[in-house]
Amino acid sequence: MEAGRDNRVLLHFGAVDDECIVWVNGKQVGEHRGGYLPFTFDITDSLIDGENELMVSVWDPTDTGMQQRGKQVLNPKGIWYTPVSGIWQTVWLEVVPEVSIESLRLTPDLDSESLSVEVKVRGAENGFSVVAEISSSGEKISSVSGQVTGRLRGAVPHPRAWTPDDPYLYDLKVQLIRDGQVVDEVGSYFAMRKFGLVKDAKGHQRFALNDQPLFLYGPLDQGYFPDGLYTPPSEEAMLFDIEYTKRIGCNMIRKHIKVEPLRWYYACDRLGMIVWQDMPNGGLIDGEVVATLSLILGFHRNDTRRLKRFGRDDADNRARYRSELQGMIDHLHNAACIAVWVPFNESWGQFQSADVAKWVKTYDPTRLVDHASGWFDQGAGDFQSKHIYFKKLKRPTPDKRAFVISEFGGYSLKVAGHLWDEKKKFGYRFYETSEALTDAYLSLLEKELKPLISQGLAAAVYTQTTDVEIEINGYLTYDRKVEKMDAEKIKRAHAELFGGLT
Repeated sequence: MEAGRDNRVLLHFGAVDDECIVWVNGKQVGEHRGGYLPFTFDITDSLIDGENELMVSVWDPTDTGMQQRGKQVLNPKGIWYTPVSGIWQTVWLEVVPEVSIESLRLTPDLDSESLSVEVKVRGAENGFSVVAEISSSGEKISSVSGQVTGRLRGAVPHPRAWTPDDPYLYDLKVQLIRDGQVVDEVGSYFAMRKFGLVKDAKGHQRFALNDQPLFLYGPLDQGYFPDGLYTPPSEEAMLFDIEYTKRIGCNMIRKHIKVEPLRWYYACDRLGMIVWQDMPNGGLIDGEVVATLSLILGFHRNDTRRLKRFGRDDADNRARYRSELQGMIDHLHNAACIAVWVPFNESWGQFQSADVAKWVKTYDPTRLVDHASGWFDQGAGDFQSKHIYFKKLKRPTPDKRAFVISEFGGYSLKVAGHLWDEKKKFGYRFYETSEALTDAYLSLLEKELKPLISQGLAAAVYTQTTDVEIEINGYLTYDRKVEKMDAEKIKRAHAELFGGLT
C-alpha cells in the first residue's frame, strides 16, 4: 500500500477491549487502553510497497481488573454476562491529505437559531481556514467561515426542531481551505433540539424537550447478541432493536453500561429515539447482601470516603475513569439523541459522584445528568433516580430534582427453543404464558406507574428490551425471534402514559 505524495494513511479502530498494542511491519505504531472508545494511528511511515503485515496484541483482565468493563465477567450468571475480548467494532483504513479535518464538535442552540461548529485539524494549522455550509432538504440555508482555531457559528433561521415524532436532521459540509483551494472536506449532520427541565403547575420538575414537558418511557437496553455478544451480527440486527422499541410506542432507550458503534446513535437520531447514555462500570461490584438491602430497605453509603469498598482507592484508577468518561462524552457529543449522561449505576465503582456530576454538567451543559442511577444517591445531578424491583412502585420524599424510575419491572417468561440455557433462568417475577405476562405488565403500568406521573414522575425505564443469556425478562427473546407480549396492547398502554402528563 502507498500513501501517495503528501497523503497520510490512518488506521482506525472503533473499539478494542481492553489494552492493545499495534505493529505494522514489525514497527510499533501505537497503543491504547480502554475497551469502549475509538482510536486512530497514523501508520504512513511504517508502510512498504506491496504486502504489509499488521499485528494487534490485546490484553483484557475482564473482572479480575478494576477497569471499565460493564457486565462482562469470567463466570457469567444472573445479570452478569459472557465477556468480550479484543476487536469488537469496525477497523478501517483511511487516506487523508497531509493536513486534514480530524473531527467536528457540533452544538445546536435552539434559542439563538444557530449551530456552533468547532473543527479540529490534523497537521499544521497556519495558513488554513474552514468553511461550514448548512443545508436543509438539499437546499443551502447558511454558510460561515473562519480560522481553524476558532469556533464558527452558523445561522439556522426558523429551525425545525427535532422530536421523536419529527426527527428532522440538517446536513452540514465543512471544508478546509488554503490559498483559495479546498484541501479536505467532510460531511455531517445535526439536529436542532434542546434538553432540560421545566416545572409544571404543581411545581414538579419535568423533563423538557425544546422547552416542552415530555414524559419519557422506554426500555433498558444491554446491547448484547447471542451470536456476537457486544458485536451486532449485522446493521439490520442492530436497527431491529431500535425499530421494535419505536414500534411499541416508546420514545426513549437507556443504553445500559455500554457504548455502541456510532451508527447505533445515528439510527436513534434518524428514527427519533431519545437516549439515556450510561458510562460503562468499573471498580468493584456490591455483593448480593448489599444489593438486596439497597433495593428493599434503601441501604445507603457515602461515596466520598472508604473508596476501597468501591474498588476506587487507587488514584490512577480514578483518573482513568475520569479520562474515559470525558472520552465518551467527547466521542458522543454530536449524537442528537443523547439527553442524559449516567456516570454511575447501582454503586458499581462509584466514587465522588456529586463532584463527577458537577464536572459533567459544566463540561456538557446541553444535557442532563443522572449521577448515581439506582442507589447510593448523593443528592446531586438532575434526578432522584430509583430502581424499584420486588416491591410496589412509589414516589420517594420529593426534593428539588426531577423524580425518575430508572429501572423497574423485569417481568419474565421462558420461551422454549429460544433460550440461552434451558436449565437456568434469572428474572424478578415469572409468568407461564404470554397472555399472563402481557396482563401483568399492563396492570403494572395502569395501577402503579401511571398514577405516579401526576405525582411528578418524569421518566421510567422498563427492564428490558431483550433477554440476555439466562436473564429472561425482555420484551423479546435473546434471538429476537419471539415477541413475548401482545405488541398492540402494550403500545396502547404506552400511549396512555404520555397522555398522563398534564
